[in-house]
Formats: sequence, C-alpha cells, structure tokens
Amino acid sequence: MLYNLLVPLSEQFQVLNLFRYLTFRTGGAVITALVLAFLLGPALIAWLRKKQRYGQPIREDGPESHLQTKQGTPTMGGMLILFALSISTLLWADLGNPYVWIVLFVTVSYGAIGFYDDFLKLTRRSHHGLSGKLKLLAQILVGLIASLAVVHFSPPELANQLALPFFKDLLLNLGLFFAVFGTFVMVGASNAVNLTDGLDGLAIVPVMIAASCFAFIAYLVGNVVYANYLQIHYVQGAGELAVFCGALVGAGLGFLWYNAPPAMVFMGDTGSLSCGGALGGVAVITKHEIVLAIIGGLFVLETVSVIVQVLSYKLTGKRVFRMAPLHHHYEKKGWKEPTIVIRFWIIAVVLALIGLSSLKLR
Repeated sequence: MLYNLLVPLSEQFQVLNLFRYLTFRTGGAVITALVLAFLLGPALIAWLRKKQRYGQPIREDGPESHLQTKQGTPTMGGMLILFALSISTLLWADLGNPYVWIVLFVTVSYGAIGFYDDFLKLTRRSHHGLSGKLKLLAQILVGLIASLAVVHFSPPELANQLALPFFKDLLLNLGLFFAVFGTFVMVGASNAVNLTDGLDGLAIVPVMIAASCFAFIAYLVGNVVYANYLQIHYVQGAGELAVFCGALVGAGLGFLWYNAPPAMVFMGDTGSLSCGGALGGVAVITKHEIVLAIIGGLFVLETVSVIVQVLSYKLTGKRVFRMAPLHHHYEKKGWKEPTIVIRFWIIAVVLALIGLSSLKLR
C-alpha cells in the first residue's frame, strides 16, 4: 500500500524514492510484523486463555512429559502470525503484483482450514479435529486454484516448466500436470510443517530460516541482472515476494517470543498449515520447488519418518521409531526437549546453506 501511495509522489519528494527499493520495503516488513506481533501478542494470548479453559488437547499416547508440561497451554497462536504477516505485507508490498495476492490467498486460506481444525479439537476436547480427507480436499482445492493462477501470470516460457537445481538451463515441461505438481508442493509443505510442530519453538525457527532463504531467492529471481549472472530463471515480479517473506520472518520472530520454552501459546494448525502453505506458494512462483525440499529438509525428514512408521507397521507389524514424527522418537529415547529443538535448528541451518548453494553451483 505504501508503495502504491508514495512512489507516485517521489518526483515531488525525493526521499520517497526509498519505497521503490525492495530491500528497504523488505526490512520495513520485517520490523512492522515483529512490532505488530509484540503489540498484539499479550492481548491475543489472554483472549485465547479465556476462551480455551483447558488449552490444547494433549495426546494421551504421546510423550508422558507433555501431560505435565503442556497441559492448559492455549493453541491457535498462529492467528498472531497471520495478523502480523498479512498486515505487514499489505502495508509494504506492491499491491498491483498478482504474486503477492496468490501467496496471501494460500496463506490465509490454509490458516482458515487450520483454524477450523483447531476449533473442532477444542470443542470436542480431542486431538482429532477436521477429518483428514476433508482437510486434504480443502487444501488441494486452494492449492489448485493458486497453481492455476501462477501458471496464468508466469512468463509463457516458464509457465509449465519445472526448474532443476544445480543445472543451468535444464527445464522439464510438465504441461497441464504442472498445476497438479504445484498443488502437491503447497499441500505437502503445509502438512510437513504441521507434522514438525510438536515442541516449543521447533517449527517456527525452521520456517523463519526457510522464509529468509526464499526472501533472498525471490529477490534474485525477480532481478534480471542477478538472475542472468547466476544463470537462474528470471521471473518478472517475483522479487516482490521478498517483502512477503520478510513479513513472515518478522511475524515468526514475534511469535517465537511467546512460543519459546516454556511456551505461552502454541501455533496450532492455524499457524503450521498457513506457514507451510506460504513457503510452498513462494517456491512454486520462484521456480525453486525442489530447492524448498532441500532448504526445508527438516520438514521433509519429519514427514518421511511418519510415512516410514505407518508403512512399516502396516506391512510388518513393527515400528521403526519409538514414536513418529521423528522429534517424538528422541523424546522417547530420553532426550530433553531443548536439546532436540536446538539440534533440529542446527540441521535446518545446514540444509538451508546446502539449498542456497544451488544458486551458484551450476
């Protein structure tokens, strides 16, 4: 909004030229989202505590310590991320850019699905909320609409193409299947973050790490000079997503203030589904879907642990892990929660560096 309002006045007021720069507006988005999260956090948490007398339902088959340490903690804290992220993006981004509206649509829609899921869990006093099939169907519908919009607004030479990291000019033409693939990326990323969200601070920091990486990637992809120099595929207008990713980082930092151990609030499906969907949407637009699987490798690892556990139990009757997702396995082995969280953060940083290396190693 500030870009659309103030840039036309830059000829009269030279200082307003600052709003032309993505770096300036991205920084503004980070600070704005962070301040909004700080300001809104206490009131929102107090309201959630009032409405949720018993807090988030705790799985009885989960780690025993959770029944003592996490009982009564309110959920739906993802609303704080959504509020700060959306307001900051609308304030600092170019609202004439269709990619901004696409990622906001995915983020808010997935947040709404997660909110309804959290609401059902609270009213039923059970960790079973919206049925898995119905939740997945809603996510697929949103993802498909967004993917078709991405195809429509993308450059014709890239619209249905899948770019492969570590290769200069290699593109795979997926044709009409690209919309299906894009949907898979958004839905997969959304649910992967959801599976990772099980310990205080465990999911939000890797989300911020991935968002920081994709802010950088979006900036490079949307700049024809840098894109040509690095021999990555130029997507006109994609640079504006750096502002969105910056807002996600700021909102995540603000949320972490209240989610740090011992957590005052959990993000719930409201936050995890929306954050994952946001990352998936940005990856599809910037043509870095496979790089997301590397940068967000921790989310992939958690998801694979669940798949392996389920398949192993169905096929052999035996479990590979003491409990899935993977972070619960280490809890069952006796690792302390802060140890698991910090070590998983380290893994997320290492994977992010590997993913970023794909920009230069071609």
